[in-house]
Amino acid sequence: MNRSEYGHVADGAQRNVGFFLSDYFNMLPFISAVEPLRIANRLSRKPLYQWSIVSELGDGVIASNGMMQVADYAVGSAPEFSMLMVCGPFEPSNFSHRPTLEWLKREARRNILIGGLETGCHVLAQAGLLRGLRCTTHWENMAEFVETYPEGKVSADVYEIDNNRITCSGGGASMDMMLYIIEQHHGHELASSVADSMIHPHRRAKGEPQRMGLEARIGVSHPALLECIELMESNIEQPLTPNELADLIGFSKRQLERLFRRHLNTTPARYYLDLRLEVARGMLEKSSTKVIDIALMCGFKSSGHFSSRYLSSFGVTPRETRK
Repeated sequence: MNRSEYGHVADGAQRNVGFFLSDYFNMLPFISAVEPLRIANRLSRKPLYQWSIVSELGDGVIASNGMMQVADYAVGSAPEFSMLMVCGPFEPSNFSHRPTLEWLKREARRNILIGGLETGCHVLAQAGLLRGLRCTTHWENMAEFVETYPEGKVSADVYEIDNNRITCSGGGASMDMMLYIIEQHHGHELASSVADSMIHPHRRAKGEPQRMGLEARIGVSHPALLECIELMESNIEQPLTPNELADLIGFSKRQLERLFRRHLNTTPARYYLDLRLEVARGMLEKSSTKVIDIALMCGFKSSGHFSSRYLSSFGVTPRETRK
């Protein structure tokens, strides 16, 4: 049985797609990007796409889930691709492979479509390929991206397109992005058929948000409570006081406390603190930002205060989390 029966053609495809995988790349956005291409080949019964894997040295790459992916090429020996997709590492601030960045710059000069899957956006920005362009990354990595690359125009959408750059937020968003690309190449009917084959009934468009709505996330529909939590999520670095939160939603402080007790069995202050600590934990796990800087970015006045609160909530210190 030849490989084309599964939709992966070895040669002769209309478009040759390269996937660069960094060490500790996330598997889900990679698979979500490859499978639509395979299914497009199968449903069309034509060799529309072929793909190859590129790694730094051409050897196998370990994903963040521990699985190994075999590579076809090293960055120094890869052929010219019609499209190039970059899968960044779980901790994008740790990426520093200069030959890869130079290779990406050379590929960009050929004016091909270059994409970033999840933290691939960070690698593209490090190579200088996103200056002044709209882009997106996973919401957990967004604060670090904005701080590191302030020249970028980052959004919280599932994917972004600007000139010959296309970036997505990761996970299932890779699937939405690739379905968009297939539609641009081969029409709405094929893209919809591919989505149906993947049991993906709702294709998200470019402008849709990454995260599910707040009501679905917390399981509460009270409008004043949702408005208050949205204010909290929008003011992490400079937290609002309980009095300020109450005033902004037209409640008294006592009414606000009763609202949180009734629906979430906690106080506004405790909920806000837990929210800021969760943001901090995500930054500790997925970035190399200094602990004191994370503390300040999450609204704590000192690293000592931050560490004390963090230890009380999670049972480990921020530095132990990082290890």
